[in-house]
Amino acid sequence: MAISKVERLMNLVIALLSTRQFLTAERIRDSVAGYEDSASDEAFSRMFERDKNELRDLGIPLEVGPVGRYSGQEGYRIDRADYELPDIDLTSEESAAVAVAVQLWESPELATAAEGALLKLRAAGIHVEPGAALASVPAVPARTRGSDAALGRLLAAIDAGRAVRFEHRGSHNAPYLMRDVEPWGVVTRHGRWYLVGHDRDRDAVRTFRISRIGDDVTAYGPENVVHKPGDADLRRIVDRVSGSLPVSGTATVWVAEGRGQDIRRLGAVVEDRELGGRSGSIVEVPVRSRDWLARLITGLGPDALVLAPAELREDVIARLRSVRERTEVGAS
Repeated sequence: MAISKVERLMNLVIALLSTRQFLTAERIRDSVAGYEDSASDEAFSRMFERDKNELRDLGIPLEVGPVGRYSGQEGYRIDRADYELPDIDLTSEESAAVAVAVQLWESPELATAAEGALLKLRAAGIHVEPGAALASVPAVPARTRGSDAALGRLLAAIDAGRAVRFEHRGSHNAPYLMRDVEPWGVVTRHGRWYLVGHDRDRDAVRTFRISRIGDDVTAYGPENVVHKPGDADLRRIVDRVSGSLPVSGTATVWVAEGRGQDIRRLGAVVEDRELGGRSGSIVEVPVRSRDWLARLITGLGPDALVLAPAELREDVIARLRSVRERTEVGAS
């Protein structure tokens, strides 16, 4: 039975992290579980390229170097010194939280997968570092289990180049809304995982926090149709919506009198104005995360109106339409 993409990535990380050798692509294909069933050299090459890009998008320091002193052939490895975290001082509460997390990832499934992967590497004649403790090997792949069912199906769809449909909510208290997305990749930022892709309903690039995606992710359509654009920087896209980039302009928002206190605190009231027969204020708001700001404004419904920029206004309108389409109105 074919293994999942998550397990294949975990096996690849184990292989590249557990040896000081640079491993050639051919040796990785022969020794890392998940690649041996590739239908052809071309199929393996495409799969391996996608996996390398996936690891880099996840922030894993993938090194490229010669496999031998007198060899011009290139290989791959992960430098443990760059991969591992430095020493961290934790409070007693933080230490307790980490201990719970460690217990969670010391599951029989992960331990068995890691042991099997290392055994296969040794059988293939690859030197495995004695200090490569199993507990530290699955660190990055384990984090991919943060939303097991959804993440596994999303990675499978990305690998197959297929579109997906799933339910997503903008916050923990918001209702789930159906989204139709061409998935490009998965990125981690500040401990959170995001799907990046093209939202077909909104005809725009969007990011989705994976912890807020429902388990029922459905891939549809033919394979090898969806591809990440060559100029798309997934990490920068996530940085922009998560507020990791500097302030990128301002938004002009009208809020009704006595409403939108969060908007008022974020920005500065520039004038009072009446709209649609209602009193309110015009607020200039700095845009650190357009996605987050759009969710905030959408939650105010008729009590807020984006005047500028046009992209933010269109985003809010699309979200409101989606809410309306999902809301059942009872007969009067």
